Amino acid sequence: MSTATSTTIDLKTQKYDRQLRLWAATGQEALEQANICLIHANSTGCEIIKNLVLPGVGNVTIVDGDKATKDDIRSNFFLDPESIGESKAKSASELIQELNEDANVTFVEKDPYDLIENQPDFFDPFTMIIAVNVPDNYLLKLSPLCVESGKSLIAVKSKGLVGMFTIQAPEHTVIETHPENVVDLRLSCPFQQLSNYISTFDLDSLDQTDHSQIPFVVIILIFVEAWKANHEGQAPQTYQQRQEFIKTLRAGMRTSDEENFEEAIANAWRLSPSSPISSEVRQIFEDPSCQSAHGNSSYFWILARAVRDFVENEGGGQLPLSGKLPDMKSDTCNYINLQNVYREKALSDLNAIKKRVAGLTEGSDVQVPEETIELFCKNASNIRVIQYKTMTENHVQPDKLINLFKNEENFCYYFIYKAADRFQLEHDRLPGKGKHQVQLLMESMAISPEDAEELLSTDTLDKVITNYVRFGDLETANMAALLGGLAAQEAIKLITHQYTPINNTCVFNGITSTSSVYEL
Repeated sequence: MSTATSTTIDLKTQKYDRQLRLWAATGQEALEQANICLIHANSTGCEIIKNLVLPGVGNVTIVDGDKATKDDIRSNFFLDPESIGESKAKSASELIQELNEDANVTFVEKDPYDLIENQPDFFDPFTMIIAVNVPDNYLLKLSPLCVESGKSLIAVKSKGLVGMFTIQAPEHTVIETHPENVVDLRLSCPFQQLSNYISTFDLDSLDQTDHSQIPFVVIILIFVEAWKANHEGQAPQTYQQRQEFIKTLRAGMRTSDEENFEEAIANAWRLSPSSPISSEVRQIFEDPSCQSAHGNSSYFWILARAVRDFVENEGGGQLPLSGKLPDMKSDTCNYINLQNVYREKALSDLNAIKKRVAGLTEGSDVQVPEETIELFCKNASNIRVIQYKTMTENHVQPDKLINLFKNEENFCYYFIYKAADRFQLEHDRLPGKGKHQVQLLMESMAISPEDAEELLSTDTLDKVITNYVRFGDLETANMAALLGGLAAQEAIKLITHQYTPINNTCVFNGITSTSSVYEL
């Protein structure tokens, strides 16, 4: 009598199964440790927080000193008729809390602008602030507070059918960028262990069954060696040569349906000579933080320095091998043997990096976890660093600004949001029809009166101004939901340090269903 066994999965893993596949346990832990402050319990703000509470963000505090009105409940799904006359922050927090008992959703019924002005230490405990429809004059006061305490700030604006958000964050490093279909097979520069393994094959001596089970990596490299014998020791370099090489692969097929040879033909492009290190990674290696990394530096920069030194020495100009092998037509034995060749090389490179990390941290109390070193080596070709500007630094040079005005309708909305904030600060009301305030803003940004007059006469800017005035101060539920998804997605990237967040402003135009990202 046999006893059936089953794997017991804890409730937390079951609950967050889908997202654990995206950012694993380390990302989930980072979310649970996050402490987020939302300024304004409006429709867009509640949609953002909803999308953070559902995946299990640890703590959320909603700050809003207003009472809910009839207009509020028309566009905000997290306010109901019973909320009218009650605290918006309290009513929204109670409904959002119901979405996930793991999150801790609280509220503060105070004017956030008064807190910014008179109680800036209120924001000290938070790791991230999300400010929705907060005027620029208050954002510019929040910005240095966030810089001093090393927290992220996401400023979101949503009116009518157009919205935008801008990110300010400390230096943001990403090891797990999760690129699609990135496999390093080293076909254009095979390592010694791989070359040795390839030399053990003799295709001509194989019967049809075995011939059809040879992995495409082996096939390509065998044919490359034959090609070199007739081309002065050179592998196929140009597009024309690779086309000729493909013809030799086809000629080597014994039947018209040998899948492994078809895979070899489909992957012949991997022989194309290219730099083994991307410009983004080279820029990281050249960064002063990498060049001067020492035992007390952050894990990222210690590892970046170790990998850079590896590349310049035992790596021979190559990054550490990830060891990842894609699926391919092959029998089990051949596939496992090939997989072991790549894994052994990856392990050798990893051990070399570990030695360099140990050398860099010698004499300090820092101990970089082995799993972090391994993770870095596997992702070394796609690491990223984003240096965000502060919101006080966000600006565009006048010549670039004029070009954006003429060619980018979505940028015009970004500009109009800025102009409207200034107008409201000076006149204590939203702008009505007319372009005078926009013209004043252009002048303040060193745009000449001639250029300003030309830009104000364009159909695009005229349409943008007309639409913005038509929006008034109203949010729409569909734009709030869409922006809530976009902004929350970027917040999760920042919190988990996985995937690559935008740098630094995104505008979504619901009228044309287009989006644009600007590094301002």
